[in-house]
Amino acid sequence: MRLLTPLLASLLTAAVHAAPLAPVLLWPAGAPGALGDKDHDKPSLTAFLPATDKATGAAIVICPGGGYGGLAGHEGAGYAEWLAQNGIAGIVLKYRLGSKGYRHPAMLNDAARAVRLTRSNASEWKIDPKRVGIMGSSAGGHLASTLLTHFDAGKADATDPVERLSSRPDLGILCYAVISMGPTTHGGSKSNLLGNNPAPELVEQLSNEKQVTKETPPCFIWHTWEDSAVKVENSLDFAAALRKSGVPFDLHVYQKGGHGIGLGAGPHPWAADCLFWLKAQGFTK
Repeated sequence: MRLLTPLLASLLTAAVHAAPLAPVLLWPAGAPGALGDKDHDKPSLTAFLPATDKATGAAIVICPGGGYGGLAGHEGAGYAEWLAQNGIAGIVLKYRLGSKGYRHPAMLNDAARAVRLTRSNASEWKIDPKRVGIMGSSAGGHLASTLLTHFDAGKADATDPVERLSSRPDLGILCYAVISMGPTTHGGSKSNLLGNNPAPELVEQLSNEKQVTKETPPCFIWHTWEDSAVKVENSLDFAAALRKSGVPFDLHVYQKGGHGIGLGAGPHPWAADCLFWLKAQGFTK
């Protein structure tokens, strides 16, 4: 019988589900700017932790896609299970949505708080606070790229100890991401995030290919040529901006595959490429 390579074996074990911990509210006393007290008004994190013998100490906050109108499970828990099987804590973010009346900056505030809260739970979750990344697909990729370009160092004098921590991710993974709010954007994501008639300066601010600096973290970016929902130019333009600013990245454009494929049925080759890159970043063994 032909033996599996270690990488293929690790990918195949992704089908084995990691048990998540109970969700943790980002703000137990209520999220700032909350419009009500329903479940969708309460952003939270759900951690999928790797087995002790596999754990690398790294963590990745995951922003599921859904056009800022919903949250796709296969781009949330599905990714988290895959990461956990490969030694990385997958931390799924349930962020506030435009379909529930929220607009920017509520979503960015949720993502920033998610990275801070993950770092604050480093001891309990047995992770390295200096190895916390962010990952997002489609509109979730826009949210991830927004934090990658709009982070802060935290407020040293904050009464809330979580707010004293940096929101800068240590790396980013962008899966067929919406990046721009300009001509190449995804219309539904833009309207859910910014409303129907956003100010030009807001469109500029949230066109993240225009917000990259030398401080932007390294990124793994992938898209498909066949994607008819989110134009591949989003990923190409973001990679070009990273290149211009001297930020390391891995860019993969695959010919085949429609929008929203996630890990696919196999999984898709991007998963192996991503694990190879994550190892180079010190996130996997």
